[in-house]
Amino acid sequence: MGPMSVRTESSAAHRAGFACFVGRPNAGKSTLTNALVGTKVAITSNRPQTTRHTVRGIVHRPEAQLVLVDTPGLHKPRTLLGERLNDVVRTTWSEVDVIGFCLPADQKLGPGDRYIATELAGIKKTPKVAIVTKTDLVDSKALAAQLIAIDQLGQELGIEWAEIIPVSAVGDTQVALLADLLVPMLPESPPLYPEGDLTDEPEQVMVGELIREAALEGVRDELPHSIAVVVEEMLPREDRPADKPLLDIHANVYIERPSQKGIIIGPKGKRLKEVGTKSRKHIEALLGTPVFLDLHVKVAKDWQRDPKQLRKLGF
Repeated sequence: MGPMSVRTESSAAHRAGFACFVGRPNAGKSTLTNALVGTKVAITSNRPQTTRHTVRGIVHRPEAQLVLVDTPGLHKPRTLLGERLNDVVRTTWSEVDVIGFCLPADQKLGPGDRYIATELAGIKKTPKVAIVTKTDLVDSKALAAQLIAIDQLGQELGIEWAEIIPVSAVGDTQVALLADLLVPMLPESPPLYPEGDLTDEPEQVMVGELIREAALEGVRDELPHSIAVVVEEMLPREDRPADKPLLDIHANVYIERPSQKGIIIGPKGKRLKEVGTKSRKHIEALLGTPVFLDLHVKVAKDWQRDPKQLRKLGF
């Protein structure tokens, strides 16, 4: 065999599993996800056999694969502070292999953080990592105070933090370290997704879905299925400073008959504007970047019965 037989890396088993980041709005979850995944954002075609949750991105390493999943409903402040967390969130938390609780370094712990932490305390089995984000915005003294506060919050609520990790996704500081610390918490497993599973196409499909949902809201009875959305292009706006990116999204909302146009657009275009505003918020939450959304309504005659139209509309 010669020296080839000394394959040291094979002695460590490959690990793969799921993590989710939680935290109140603007806690830096999207930025962190993007920094970890290493591309703008990589959304994968959902593989029903491995997960029921929306996959936000995958960290591929030779020895491990970390799949980041969304926690539904957590970015809505009213859900967060009002009603108790819904079951879906609890289920997600109990099904992932590790939960990362994001707490911005530049803001004192508030009622929102305490609310999430109290809920986390109820999930006993899943390891919990406190991630202090945006550390580039504070000095070392403020950071130390925040680390102590988080440690105390854990003690008070009976949460044993598996780690407390300061990161700055902006400067990539310690993002790789974060992955290093999360990987050992994953079970031994072969990769759950193929390596190349990071295309942009599903991103457009998901954006189209969000627009379609917003367009259907309130008119489902009148137009139950006769809306299709095609995202024609998604392009970063030229000449924008790196810290203020803008994504231009051009999308067409297709309906079957001219008579439906008025329903979608609404009096003086009011409805279409609302559809744009609502879906833009969701798209920005999904992609973690500001978006300019350009929406047009077009008639595609009887598209549901026309194979050529169906193909064009991605069915």
